[in-house]
Amino acid sequence: MDKNISFTLKVWRQRGPKEKGHFQTIPVKDMPGDTSFLEMLDIVNEELINKGEEPIVFDHDCREGICGMCSLYINGHPHGPATGATTCQIYIRRFNDGDVVTVEPWRSAGFPVIRDLMVDRGAYDKIMQAGGYVSVNTGGIPDANAIPIPKPVADEAMDAAACIGCGACVAACKNGSAMLFVSAKVSQLALLPQGKVEAARRAKAMLAKMDELGFGNCTNTRACEAECPKCISISNIARLNREFISAKLKD
Repeated sequence: MDKNISFTLKVWRQRGPKEKGHFQTIPVKDMPGDTSFLEMLDIVNEELINKGEEPIVFDHDCREGICGMCSLYINGHPHGPATGATTCQIYIRRFNDGDVVTVEPWRSAGFPVIRDLMVDRGAYDKIMQAGGYVSVNTGGIPDANAIPIPKPVADEAMDAAACIGCGACVAACKNGSAMLFVSAKVSQLALLPQGKVEAARRAKAMLAKMDELGFGNCTNTRACEAECPKCISISNIARLNREFISAKLKD
């Protein structure tokens, strides 16, 4: 049975994107170790509300590691101190009695703070709208084996499609680059026959939109790969670069 843990929560508070933010220190006493990080924030918010204070604003949805909305920067790590896990999959037993747990929002020009720990990740939607889709008419739903695709290729496409668009790669990158996200979305389509038709346009359009929205450039530090909750490989960035160079040469 997990023991109860007491720690100090330092949480970022900011009333809006143009307001000056600050850290608020909140003592957390006897929190059960099997409490998830988001459940802990719920409990803290109940206590704040009971004291007549403003609750901490944070983003969440599925709480099952699927949607990626629980985008918190915990003790210097996007999604916290775990590999291949989102914030909602972090449990209080990962921390020790007396720890100081610092919680911040994603820090990126492309993800402006809405309030406290919630950021606007609409930039990712705009990148997808620029080219992360197949618009050609592929007809009705074909039989599963109508278009032969080698299993290694299908597996690689599925690995890239595992990206949940949480933004941890941007938060981890010293340049605030969205290259891992963009490359994963390009890869999942570029590897398959249906996506090859628009491959050149897709790579150019999505990278152009990424630059336009204020994301930085990739310098291959691999921080994005290390912090990605779905362990997306930077080999996708190499593929994106090949797709982009090939498209430019054709121009």
